[in-house]
Amino acid sequence: MSDWITVAKVGELAPGQWRVVDADGAQIVVINYKGDYFAIEDVCSHDGGQLSNGDLDGDEFICPRHGAAFCIRTGKAMTPPAYDPTAIFPVRVEGGEIQVRDDRWD
Repeated sequence: MSDWITVAKVGELAPGQWRVVDADGAQIVVINYKGDYFAIEDVCSHDGGQLSNGDLDGDEFICPRHGAAFCIRTGKAMTPPAYDPTAIFPVRVEGGEIQVRDDRWD
């Protein structure tokens, strides 16, 4: 089980912004979407590219390489050329800090 990792203090990550953190070797994008926080693995399931270099369009992250879209709530691939989901992670606010962890191996 991985520990919770502090991403930012509440207020440092404005709506529409994101930050990438390393959680035990996994690159995770933590996104403030309309005041709610979501976390998605920073990898396009189509070709392994970094999603964090792309754009946020509503609640979908758009891969900059080929335009695949991923739902930040579920990780589901929404458009080709990606068909497989990318991982999502739990996010919490604790003591005024936004935190994330990789729970895949719990």
